[in-house]
Amino acid sequence: MSLLDAGAALVDHPSARIEYWPQACDAATADAWFDALLQQVPWRSDRRMMYERDVAVPRLLAHYALADDTAPAPIRAAREVVARFVAAPFTSVGLNLYRDGDDSVAMHHDRLAELVPDQPIALLSLGAPRCMTITTQALPRTTQKIELQPGSLLVMNYASQLHYLHGIPKTKAPVGPRISLAFRVRPT
Repeated sequence: MSLLDAGAALVDHPSARIEYWPQACDAATADAWFDALLQQVPWRSDRRMMYERDVAVPRLLAHYALADDTAPAPIRAAREVVARFVAAPFTSVGLNLYRDGDDSVAMHHDRLAELVPDQPIALLSLGAPRCMTITTQALPRTTQKIELQPGSLLVMNYASQLHYLHGIPKTKAPVGPRISLAFRVRPT
């Protein structure tokens, strides 16, 4: 992974690295992309098995292959911004719409079978700020929280998925909607 030196290292483990840029793109651009994606993306709700129960995924989802000409213009523009910070041959982008504080994603690591080894994951945040929790998988557990700002970029190298969990917890605080764009390199 080739990252610029300007990012703040949130995790600097011998093999795992997570970096954060609070202003990868300016606020006006982030707001414009948020508004466009909120309207243009065909958001869907999903269900999944959790603890032997079929439950609704607590956020709305969308996905685009980056080679797909049907991806909205803000996704292509966001990919160009991400490329300024991380050199990776991203092939897909997963979108998550957190409508309010009830929407979340549980602590997890990305599914390794759905990633290309040694390739990073880049998360670009749009809309209202939300807190992300990052915790070690090994004991003793250490946890840190970071408020992801609109226009911010968080980059996790592949090894971080082996050693850390990340999530967006529910909150009782009043929060506005947020969209995350998760750029990944998928196996062919």
